[in-house]
Amino acid sequence: MRLTTLFTIPRVLRHSDAVGADLPPDDAVVLDAPDPSLRAALAAASSGDHTPAAELLAGTREHAQWERRDTCVSRLARASLHHPGWLESWLEESPEDPDAVLVKADQYVYQAWQIRTGARARHVEADQFRAFHAVLRDSVPVISTAAELNPDDPVPWRIALTQARGIQAPREVFDGYLSEANARDPHHEGCHVQALQYLCAKWYGSHEEMFAFAERAAEQAPPGSRLHALPLQAVVEYLIADEETSGPGPYTARTEAAVTRAQALSDSYAPGDREAAGFRNHLALVLWSLSRYEEALDAFRSIGVHATTFPWTYFGEAREEFLEARSDTRVELAMKIPFFRASPGPPASGTPDWERELAPRSLAIASTGPTEVAQAALICGHSLRTAPAGSHHTYVEIVPDPVRGKRAALLPEDPLTSAADNFTTAEDWPALVLHRTPERSSFTLVHRGRKVTDHAWETAAPATDHAEATRTAAALARSYGLSDPRPLAHILRATGDPARHQRELVAALGLPPLPSGYGGEQEILAELPGARVLARRGFLAGMRDTMTTKDGVHPETPPQDEPHPVRWWVLRTAALLFFTAAAVYAWWTPDIGWFRSTVSSVLSLYFAVKLIRALRRRPVSSSPPPAAS
Repeated sequence: MRLTTLFTIPRVLRHSDAVGADLPPDDAVVLDAPDPSLRAALAAASSGDHTPAAELLAGTREHAQWERRDTCVSRLARASLHHPGWLESWLEESPEDPDAVLVKADQYVYQAWQIRTGARARHVEADQFRAFHAVLRDSVPVISTAAELNPDDPVPWRIALTQARGIQAPREVFDGYLSEANARDPHHEGCHVQALQYLCAKWYGSHEEMFAFAERAAEQAPPGSRLHALPLQAVVEYLIADEETSGPGPYTARTEAAVTRAQALSDSYAPGDREAAGFRNHLALVLWSLSRYEEALDAFRSIGVHATTFPWTYFGEAREEFLEARSDTRVELAMKIPFFRASPGPPASGTPDWERELAPRSLAIASTGPTEVAQAALICGHSLRTAPAGSHHTYVEIVPDPVRGKRAALLPEDPLTSAADNFTTAEDWPALVLHRTPERSSFTLVHRGRKVTDHAWETAAPATDHAEATRTAAALARSYGLSDPRPLAHILRATGDPARHQRELVAALGLPPLPSGYGGEQEILAELPGARVLARRGFLAGMRDTMTTKDGVHPETPPQDEPHPVRWWVLRTAALLFFTAAAVYAWWTPDIGWFRSTVSSVLSLYFAVKLIRALRRRPVSSSPPPAAS
């Protein structure tokens, strides 16, 4: 560890909570969240009903909403890879329906790319390439039919551009497809994005050609068009073209222009606007990559909960990469704030109240009684509320503390999971920590102080990989003594209704049902019979109570500090002044040895700490000052 890094750790501990405190919590962030109508269509499709999807796409066709149509077709095509029955029945019922055929055409392309994967060509096997090209060739007549059934629609040509890139079509074919797309909608974002991919250096173009195309499209775009951010996508493609690239290099000026243009476009959208999420995620990535952390934090604020697959999927699992970059931005900014300077506050206005609207509702179910949980949680660093859940389980929730404890700042962002990590250490019983937001439900299984497994359901996410679901189900079955993990795997792979799937999993594990109100208010256990609060303790106080509390006895609430009398304040203030003066004199005078100088300094620090702690704990009177007579 470098010495400079060591010196900045106190700054991070002091300021990291405040920097970006107005950002939505990690558990509230969802990937590619659909709007309500698309969400309903995806949920119905996962259940085998194509009617909502048909109505949605018919509306986009009739009103020539080509951008929205492109988004909906893309999401429905991806969903059909995991639940194909609804699309097949739709095509059987209406084989000439331009919307159904369009989804089928896009399904072919997504299926082909699923076979190929997003890896670089050198990492793709020959068999994968053969299957990839075979599926793309099979897609040609379907794409042609989709274009013929709705001649004014640019979306079939977006699909054709994607197919051309994959099948290594020559430039004249690409130019023809792009010309057809522009004839129908000269500012269609999806078509331009696919064209930019074809023209980038990793495919069939060059950095120069890619930038020129993106900048020309942005200059010709009408005000408010998302094409104004197309040069930013060119910047991203350039930055990732070479893993050794550390900056924009010869494209510095064009990078600055792209960022400025994208920031201006972002300012024209409301914070958290789903329509702006795509280019805002690119903007956040570029600013973070360029170490422009203050601007990156503003970009993350504007994104809100709407992370997108691209561009984060270039670096790993998209949602995790987004959260890691956001967290790193906060840490980097905290490192630059002097330790004794006040921590920054959130912007005065302009961002939603994420904590009120979208903060995850969290609840843990521990497989033991409330007393055992309370005794195990004495040094967890958080205040908890427990309530009996049947005869052998306990509900646990966090009770927010007015001032966050010092140890809590060192723990992961989610306080309940970190508390469960602590109170299950060296215990035989597990705890299932549940989280729920409007778009996402998840759980983390904690046993013996470590995470065993976790899982999340998102409203519009595809089904979990079968192998991954099987591994998670097996871990759950082992922890809860179930002989057959297959019903658990089925629930883990379910899609469409995250809250329902979470309830089903809890029931399948044989745990008590979730309390009424879970998912609504933050604190729901206070009204349950037998609910008790375990107040947060300091580390030493927690250790003392752990050793002195008898087995089977609920720990007592620590006594509140009594206010100190005036005499106490006067004596300790006088002692502080005396020993501070003595320490200064001792270190200044060469005739006084180091021992007495050190003793004076230690005593001075001791009384300073005592006074500071007393001031922090001193109650603030809310009564108004007496009126002047």
